Amino acid sequence: MTRAKIADTRPMPVEMKQGETVFWCSCGRSKTQPFCDGSHRGTDFVPLSYTAEKDGKVFFCACKRTASPPLCDGSHKQLSQSDLDADAGLRTVWYKVAEHDALQEGGVRTVQAGSQALALTLFEGRYAALDNACPHQGGPLGEGSIECGDDGQCLLRCPWHGWDFHPTTGKSPDGFGDGVKTYPLELRDDGIYVAIKGSAVHQRTVADVIAQTLTQWDVRQVFGMVGHSNLGMADAVRRQAAQGAMRYYGIRHEGAAAFAASAYAKLTGRAAACLSIAGPGATNLLTGLWDARMDRAPVIALTGQVNTQVLGPGAFQEIDLAAAFAPVAAFSQTVLPGSRPVELADQACKHALVARDVAHLILPDEVQTQPVEDDLAAGTPDGRMGLAAIAPAEESLAAALARIRQAKRPVIIVGYGAREAMPEVLALADRLNAALLTTFKAKGQVADDHPLAAGVLGRSGTPVASWCMNEADLLLVFGASFSNHTGIAANKVIVQVDFDRAALGRFHRVEVPVWGEIGVTVRALSRELSAQHSWTDQRADIAARQRIWRDEKARRRARRGNAINAASVFEALSEHCPGDAVITVDVGNNAYAFGRYFTVKRQRVLMSGYLGSIGFALPAALGAWAATTEDGPWHDRQVVSISGDGGFGQYMAEFTTAVKYGMNITHVLLNDSALSKISKEQRAGHLEVWETGLVNPGFAGFAEQCGGLGILVKDEQALTDALTRAFAHAGPALVEIITDPDQT
Repeated sequence: MTRAKIADTRPMPVEMKQGETVFWCSCGRSKTQPFCDGSHRGTDFVPLSYTAEKDGKVFFCACKRTASPPLCDGSHKQLSQSDLDADAGLRTVWYKVAEHDALQEGGVRTVQAGSQALALTLFEGRYAALDNACPHQGGPLGEGSIECGDDGQCLLRCPWHGWDFHPTTGKSPDGFGDGVKTYPLELRDDGIYVAIKGSAVHQRTVADVIAQTLTQWDVRQVFGMVGHSNLGMADAVRRQAAQGAMRYYGIRHEGAAAFAASAYAKLTGRAAACLSIAGPGATNLLTGLWDARMDRAPVIALTGQVNTQVLGPGAFQEIDLAAAFAPVAAFSQTVLPGSRPVELADQACKHALVARDVAHLILPDEVQTQPVEDDLAAGTPDGRMGLAAIAPAEESLAAALARIRQAKRPVIIVGYGAREAMPEVLALADRLNAALLTTFKAKGQVADDHPLAAGVLGRSGTPVASWCMNEADLLLVFGASFSNHTGIAANKVIVQVDFDRAALGRFHRVEVPVWGEIGVTVRALSRELSAQHSWTDQRADIAARQRIWRDEKARRRARRGNAINAASVFEALSEHCPGDAVITVDVGNNAYAFGRYFTVKRQRVLMSGYLGSIGFALPAALGAWAATTEDGPWHDRQVVSISGDGGFGQYMAEFTTAVKYGMNITHVLLNDSALSKISKEQRAGHLEVWETGLVNPGFAGFAEQCGGLGILVKDEQALTDALTRAFAHAGPALVEIITDPDQT
């Protein structure tokens, strides 16, 4: 390519003194040679005086050897006095970068010295270390090659655009005014060492204050993939992780990062973050972020973006991230040069937590590493958050109390939104003698051994729950969405309580809509309801219906087909799963069977509730496991994920993530070699079963190859041993169970 010669900018002479001796080389040794050939080890010698001036300015050469013509011809980058002054606070560190035989003559490779990438060359028997970045567009010189022309001149060629540099000096050919920096190099007994000057004090950046703000808002976990347009943000997260303020998990697909963050937030109520590059990395986050939004989980997405200089015309991997994230994020802002990064990070955290929603920060590449003032304080939630204690209006409370007092056989339907108020809800049920039903998404919020527990209502539910609802004369609904999958009868008298005012009567009219935090509202109701009031005691009826259902489940377990039936799988899992485990559940036949047959104790269940995304279970287990590493109610809990073969196939590479971080996750995989729920829907719609069959690998063998425990189960009698081994394994385990798609 054509390169123009820059103007001649020869520096004026300079004296470099140490005592009364003048040195021409910064090694402090060469006093008589007109030049320094760089064949010996340099030192940390810093000249004590610099006297070369021109129009009041002092010039220095980037070679750091001399600034006196003809030794420096001004053809390469020069340093100003301010540049050298900045060097005064730097320290030199020698890094081993390679073995003696790292290269053959004429070879080039990239090596790393601390945070500095270098191009290591071997030319004419001499090793040299050059800055790896070509001054044109940052091309990696270590991936280039040394090529010799017809004139016999051999030059290191940049692989991107063909710019040339001398393989050992870093200088450009005659006629060009640029070059690359070289670094002192030494051959020692144990390898090749390179000296790098660096500051002992890190200069805080925009990314640093954003990361610090997140930690002060109690964002403890970050899931993501490091890439070229988020390196500054990734480094800031690394620094927080090194201080113990954050933990970072590098996943295999950004969609898994968003699902993991969503599951963590659902479990703990705290915000989690997910990190991606621009373009495809950011768009890969969207499915998991929609899951978070629809299930009201606070998640913060941190996406890289192309440099602001090229933003707009359509640079590589540039998409309009603000537009792409607008439907899914309650808050989405680009951190531009001159923005207030602390305020934007504060707003992102606040929107995520207050709205229980997704917040999004777009981080252009060069903005991430922009320095900030040393005294710029990171943000905190102090004075930015009010208490979440919405009390119901007196009129609404009075109307609800009147309906409850009129009822003889009320039932309570518990949704996922009531998860933080279950002690109050259970106490109210006991006072009303009311049957307790849950939505599928709320499974686990009421233990199945509770005398008032009727199980799950709806398509994934039990006949006990539907019988109790049909017999009721009042439905008290706490934190449920009334989706068609839930099956709450619209023709009953309904008192609905929700913190989200828009959720009240969303799909149809309810008798009494009550806006308030569920815990606050239930306590207010309980205070006003007399224990002497007469409501039908439903315990005996529930016990009778549960006996009928247990007998039916036993008949289903006794069925024999082509493989193990789902009722048997979940009977065994109910017996052997730790009673306080966190369980993540996928969608499909496995989920329906789990809702019907799994007997819940004190386990917490997480699922992709309103989005209903296949593939949720395994990435969600990563997020749940992260919560078990923290102090608090989820500390050291067993994590169990459940999926079919279709769901596991979506994110099966994340099993390697579990292995990498030593996550104690047991995955139970029901393998029927089909998308069997879709097959059922095709049959129900009088359609041909088409394209629902799957070709699978051996999943248990795959788990072993990844470094985990894999167990294949083909016989019902082997279930107990397999589950016992898996739960005893200290690390990721996968139990692959061959199941019958027609017996769920």
